[in-house]
Amino acid sequence: MAYNLLKGKRGIITGALDANSIAWKVAEKAHAEGATFVLTNAPIAMRMGEINKLAEATNSKIIPADATSIEDLTKLFTESQEVLGGKIDFVLHSIGMSVNIRKNVPYTESNYDYFMKGIDVSAMSFHKMLSVAKKLDAINEWGSVVALSYMAAQRTFPFYTDMADIKAMLESIARSFGYHYGLEKKVRINTVSQSATKTTAGTGIKGFGDFYDYSNAIAPLGNATAEDCANYCVTLFSDLTRMVTMQNLFHDGGFSMTGVSNEVMQKLGIQDSPE
Repeated sequence: MAYNLLKGKRGIITGALDANSIAWKVAEKAHAEGATFVLTNAPIAMRMGEINKLAEATNSKIIPADATSIEDLTKLFTESQEVLGGKIDFVLHSIGMSVNIRKNVPYTESNYDYFMKGIDVSAMSFHKMLSVAKKLDAINEWGSVVALSYMAAQRTFPFYTDMADIKAMLESIARSFGYHYGLEKKVRINTVSQSATKTTAGTGIKGFGDFYDYSNAIAPLGNATAEDCANYCVTLFSDLTRMVTMQNLFHDGGFSMTGVSNEVMQKLGIQDSPE
């Protein structure tokens, strides 16, 4: 069921790779809620993915952009306004990559060139994106920018290695830039800390499957799906959340607030199963 929450709003959605990705689901939901938007991803990611199918389904234009390039981001925001016919109302930053994880480099032995690449792609790109948008005055007052995060920014998850540090930086940028952009233009900036989710990127992390089952057993509502996350992002893009900014918002079925569950204790043999 759609509610026209984004009717008349214009956006930019990054990171849609395939139908499993959160960004893909956000695009589908935003389209259903009446938004028009531009899709963007790095050229190499676009060759790997199926973004053309999404563009056709949502009647959207694709503007390739390397999110680490100020030149590409300037082109993205300039052309998006031309294509959409006005300033931008919402932006989704769904960009994350760790070369150390891809190459199975242990956290304590991190390759620092890889580490810096991960920072640039996954966190610094957020600052660059916001900086370019602000300089161009490309986002309408009361516009909304959302970046996807993970609670490893607050608590240690060994398998997440350097991405934990990178996501902590991402969340800090949302707070710091959120203050300045909010003060000057009323633009709100938040991060969403999503459940373990069976996306292409998530399932590529060693041990992901076991942890997915574990977090699903801990969270009283279970893991939130990519589609659930898309619904949440849409509410953050809408006018219903005009006073929410500089927040890291947990969207994880209660996992982040649950110490341990009966189900996990039973599996460990610490507690008898209920009769």
